[in-house]
Amino acid sequence: MRYCVRHSSTESEKRQQNNLFGKSYKDIVQIIDGMDVSSFRSKQLYEWMYTKGTTMFQDMGNIPKDLKQRLEDKYVIDYGRVLDNQLSEDETRKMLIQFDNDPRASVETVFIPSTYRGTLCVSSQIGCSLSCRFCHTGTQKLYRNLTPAEIAGQYMIAAWISGDYPQKENQVRKVSNIVFMGQGEPLYNFRNVSAAIELLTDPKGIGLAPWRITISTSGVAPLIPRIASELRVGLAVSLHSADNDLRSEIMPINKTYPLPVLMQSCAEFVKLASPKNRRITFEYVMLDGVNDSELDAKRLARLIKGLPAHVNLIPFNPWPGSAYKSSSPERVEEFCKTVEGLGIYASVRQPRGDDILAACGQLKSNYDKDSTEPHGTV
Repeated sequence: MRYCVRHSSTESEKRQQNNLFGKSYKDIVQIIDGMDVSSFRSKQLYEWMYTKGTTMFQDMGNIPKDLKQRLEDKYVIDYGRVLDNQLSEDETRKMLIQFDNDPRASVETVFIPSTYRGTLCVSSQIGCSLSCRFCHTGTQKLYRNLTPAEIAGQYMIAAWISGDYPQKENQVRKVSNIVFMGQGEPLYNFRNVSAAIELLTDPKGIGLAPWRITISTSGVAPLIPRIASELRVGLAVSLHSADNDLRSEIMPINKTYPLPVLMQSCAEFVKLASPKNRRITFEYVMLDGVNDSELDAKRLARLIKGLPAHVNLIPFNPWPGSAYKSSSPERVEEFCKTVEGLGIYASVRQPRGDDILAACGQLKSNYDKDSTEPHGTV
């Protein structure tokens, strides 16, 4: 398939090093300059790769034959290899993507189509170091950060599978939005996530609007303002409790960046963000008997009052070995009403893809062999 460039394991290291995909426009200009050909070939090559989604040099019609061959001899355009592609009953699609022919270097990516947009949930790391007690990814040890090519490659694969490539005249993107809510903590891979967002939003290439991209963080407070000042994309915060002690129990990162520090960073984000991206989404997984009382709802409203905020309540999605249960639909609805009654906009996220373990908190690379044991209850 065109969205999957395969190569032999004996060439793995060479191919990763010489992958053109993931290079910025500036990088492509330098490469073309070094090949002693006309500088306008840089723009042509960049457009073929990122605007047209071409992975084969021989298909680049306006590139001279000898340059095509020179590029082919030295480089590949590789998004990653699709090992598994599952379609849920509700049309949610989960893809297991492997990089560099390494069985451990695989991540899950989820595409969630809806009437007015299609949202791609991308991963930023292989595994995760945060060990949030309710998250399936938290049972998978961190293997490594993803590169800019591997992050942006998830988008290209989904775009090809969804029919966004090859492009047609007046085409409306099916993959219109990206959320960094897959495996890993995006802000613990800030440099590569930043480079990937630069690729995804470059108007000379893929050209997604920054406001169509959202980074979800578990609370790496020092880097939150930079999401607004440097990346200019949206912010979602995995909050899950407005009680500092409880949040430290279910989310160990809170011991490093407690709620007062986190909320100060959120306030700084709002000051720096563009009008389209000022509102922060606070994600709150509903755990039966843990964080779902009326007092919890009141604490939540009090914590975020004064910020342009949206609370997204997420019924807990079970996974093999999980120790938690979801709050009942009635409790979730009551919680939502309490928060809204205190002047905070709130909504309940409808589970998508839970039949294929593609819903929030369920992602985990099936090829991982070094998982930690599931955590116990709080």
